[in-house]
Amino acid sequence: MLFREINRKFYSEAQEGGDAGGGATITPEVQALIDKAVAENTQGLKNKNNELLGKQKALSEKLKQFEGIDPDAVKTILQRFSDDEEAKLISAGKIDEVLNKRTERFRSEFDKKLKAEQERADSAQKKAEKYSSIVLSNKMTNAALKAGALPEALEDISLRAKGMFILSDDGEAVAVGQDGEPLLGKDGKTPLTPQEWVESLKDNAPHLFPRAEGTGGGGHKAGGSNLVRSKMTSMEKHNYIQKYGQQAYLKLPKD
Repeated sequence: MLFREINRKFYSEAQEGGDAGGGATITPEVQALIDKAVAENTQGLKNKNNELLGKQKALSEKLKQFEGIDPDAVKTILQRFSDDEEAKLISAGKIDEVLNKRTERFRSEFDKKLKAEQERADSAQKKAEKYSSIVLSNKMTNAALKAGALPEALEDISLRAKGMFILSDDGEAVAVGQDGEPLLGKDGKTPLTPQEWVESLKDNAPHLFPRAEGTGGGGHKAGGSNLVRSKMTSMEKHNYIQKYGQQAYLKLPKD
């Protein structure tokens, strides 16, 4: 319709101009019609061009995530997966079997790692216990020597200490009772030290020390009839029970 309008006006004006002896001219009205026709016919191309540019931009953005990926390597991996046993099972609909196999594989790997860690922990524990035993024995031996114990009694004293002393995290020898609570010294306030405990053996186990001149076999104060449970220190209670037993201790007067 628009081109017909242009032709009509153009030839009409051309004929009028011919009658006057002049050539045909494009009037502003005709030019406006021409511009409109061009615009209408090229708008579709512009729209299509914009659409293609938009798709190209979107495609470029998607392709960025595949930068650095070797297509041949991807193809090889996919092929390997398709040949894999699990892939075949999945294709056959045996999902439970695939899950069971994976679970069993993971459990086996976990058990191996757990066993290795447990063996390392056990080894470290044995080394720590051996170290603690050596350190504790040395501490008790030093205390026994300072107290004047017989050389042949040092091993006996160390063995007695194992049932009473433990090595703290700080490397100190700590005396504990049967209830696991720390034992106090004679003052009833400060912890019982290895030195004080060894000194107490002079009364509880006098045979571990040189016999004094002019004395007999030596008495045992812990067996005396004048002991009262409420007045005994925790150390004295422990030594008495260790020497005579729990029943003998309970037979002592309470007050």
